[in-house]
Amino acid sequence: MIQDLMKTLLSLAFFTITFALKVIAQRECSTFSYQQQQKLQDPLLVEKQKEIETFTRQFIANNVSAARVMHGEVIKIPVVFHVLYHHPSENISDAQVQTQLDVLNRCFRRTNADTIKTPSYFSSVAADCEIEFVLAISDPRRRNTNGIIRKYTPITEWRDDDKVKRSSEMGDDAWDARSYLNIWVCNLHRLAGYATMPGGAIEKDGVVLDFDVLGTGGPSGYNMGKTAVHEVGHWLNLKHLWGDDYCGDDSVNDTPRQAGYNSGCPSGKLITCNNGPNGDMYMNYMDFTDDACTNLFTKDQKTRMRSLFAAGGQRSGLLNSTGLLPPLIFESPLPDQSPKWLHPQLYPNPATTEMKLDLAYDTRWIGKIVTITNLQGQTVMQVPVQSKEQTIFISRLKPGMYILSAKKEDGEFILEKFVKF
Repeated sequence: MIQDLMKTLLSLAFFTITFALKVIAQRECSTFSYQQQQKLQDPLLVEKQKEIETFTRQFIANNVSAARVMHGEVIKIPVVFHVLYHHPSENISDAQVQTQLDVLNRCFRRTNADTIKTPSYFSSVAADCEIEFVLAISDPRRRNTNGIIRKYTPITEWRDDDKVKRSSEMGDDAWDARSYLNIWVCNLHRLAGYATMPGGAIEKDGVVLDFDVLGTGGPSGYNMGKTAVHEVGHWLNLKHLWGDDYCGDDSVNDTPRQAGYNSGCPSGKLITCNNGPNGDMYMNYMDFTDDACTNLFTKDQKTRMRSLFAAGGQRSGLLNSTGLLPPLIFESPLPDQSPKWLHPQLYPNPATTEMKLDLAYDTRWIGKIVTITNLQGQTVMQVPVQSKEQTIFISRLKPGMYILSAKKEDGEFILEKFVKF
């Protein structure tokens, strides 16, 4: 008994150390840790996800589905991309977005050329999921759209805390997630992406991706657009293959249990958790393997995903979305609202009577106080910021050099010298 316990503890320790080392070595999907945090914040989420799991298991056990989700009928999901950029390089092109749509559709329909790499011993369970993704042509008000929202943001880096999903935080609000798949694209801090599992708050529902893994041509290991495939898999209620535990359960019958995640591009058979003779299904999209080495969803993963669209299923509302119906209102797109520079501009400098402080790059400065001090450190003037281009009247100041300063709650500050004639 003691020997068995020691073996178990040693195995868990090895897995924990290995997992920690891998996290340090690579950017990864943070969906599991994100979900755990969401459950702490909202205890009702635990019960909701239990209900969804019960529904899913009953659907699978009965092997009976509503006519609209029977095998053979392709489910089309309207998609909207929210592109949040600070630097111009993060404002990805429409063509790059389209490469991502193409990858999603090839992977979920199993038409990728690399499906021939699926090992023969797993090919019998590989599935065409009969799910497709289409850019929305109508927004929630039935106005015309190309399904891509572009928005300059003063935020230079985002985390998996959902602020990117709120306009009030300089992100962008979700479209009704009962009718659209929302995908936010931004500069994520040390992460490739994360996703909501079904059952969470509607205003947070969707997928978040780092801008440089979106579509094809990204960094090595993430250059084929399959990060989005993995994250959308989560959005459609798939877990990681290892069930986020040592030899854990992903609630899918035809994926072998495995000790933990695989990275890089493995080869041969990796036997863990007594999953012989075939070993880990490391070529499954729900592992952490490099893009070039993932190539399948399974039949049971397909059934699990499609159960969400059965009558009463968590994502069945998408079947009635107006996002792919012709728009009723046609409007010309607004011109690009991004600023011409990404830092405060104080001009003219020198000046005699007034100056302009241009803060268009970050409207969060509105409401803050600008302080002007002389070279002796004495405050000679304070001005509340009331607009993106704030006028500062300096005619009462004595000629000389001054310091203009301001600070936000997040620690960002302005410090500019100017000369009053």
